[in-house]
Amino acid sequence: MRRESPVHRSDQGIWYLTRYADIEAALGDLRLSNDRDRMTRAYSALGGDLKALSRLTDRLGRVMTNTDPPDHSRLRKLANRAFTARRVEALRDGVQGIVDRLVDEAVAAGPSMDLIEAVAAPLPMSVVCELFGIPEEDRPRVKGWFRRFGRLTEDIDKSEAAIDQYEEYLSGLIRERRRAPGDDLISALVATQAQDERLTDSELLSTCFVLITAGDETTANLINNGVLALLRHPDQLARLRADPGLIRGAVEELARYDTVTQAIVRVVAEDLEIGGRTLREGDLAYLFLAAANRDPDRFEDPDRLDLTRPGNRHLTFGHGPHFCLGGPLAKLQAEVAIGTLVRRLPGLRLADEAALDWRPNPLQRRLSALPVTY
Repeated sequence: MRRESPVHRSDQGIWYLTRYADIEAALGDLRLSNDRDRMTRAYSALGGDLKALSRLTDRLGRVMTNTDPPDHSRLRKLANRAFTARRVEALRDGVQGIVDRLVDEAVAAGPSMDLIEAVAAPLPMSVVCELFGIPEEDRPRVKGWFRRFGRLTEDIDKSEAAIDQYEEYLSGLIRERRRAPGDDLISALVATQAQDERLTDSELLSTCFVLITAGDETTANLINNGVLALLRHPDQLARLRADPGLIRGAVEELARYDTVTQAIVRVVAEDLEIGGRTLREGDLAYLFLAAANRDPDRFEDPDRLDLTRPGNRHLTFGHGPHFCLGGPLAKLQAEVAIGTLVRRLPGLRLADEAALDWRPNPLQRRLSALPVTY
């Protein structure tokens, strides 16, 4: 499709973009909207029913991920002031400690493990608890909400109940941080200010929800898919073992090679032309990041895994105004987790290639399990 019809209109009237240059431009074009209300109307026009999901988004309010500028710009600016690169990097030692503990527990349990269950899934949950300053005794129930949030649309009533509990708990934390600020992200979000603007309590709740949920399963899948790619490419795995300093570039290449978020959706807010085709107001457009990341016009030999690939400006974490706020934290966790597994488990290998099962999801590339031995 990328070669023969890079801007393709389906029988349902949905546009599919698959070329790097088109998608990069589209991600920065404000005529392609991420607004919740526009999205709901566009799906409804195609016969889709988003009423159940709308119930949840109404509860959560307008957040960065479903707004356009200027609302998005204001929320993003305030969040950026709190969620800084320095704050993320300061978590590295803590992330290393969590990964070491998880690997220790897995090794003690036997000569094999499901990497997802043992390391990749619990890691981001634990890191977010550290980031938010969640007290140790509260973490089991908070992690239960994380798991519920990962299946928001499977049972709307249970999801709403989880949101009720989350809002009640987090509202209490926000009040506590206003009274006695700490070094955690909630305290930073409470204190952040830009041009005499602050996040309202509703915006704080919504922003925290986005930061909790957006990076949870995505981070886990980045780790899983990255480890799988290395195990399938022993020459690249050997390079990383020989030179652990390659890990930062390796994670960038692994993120490109097996893109976790296969596609993102936008709705056309104003007629525009892309690749010689005219997209009309109200049309839906799927931007296939995975296809862009394998575009030979942008990447030399794109189907080859190369941990030292130069100029690796992949689109895995987006581009433009909606560039993923949690991208640096996801990459840090992947660097630590993959680097540690490669270093500590020299015999790491797939338990059964034929048993690998990919979950059916058109937008997310994720395994059901990743059984390995070591």
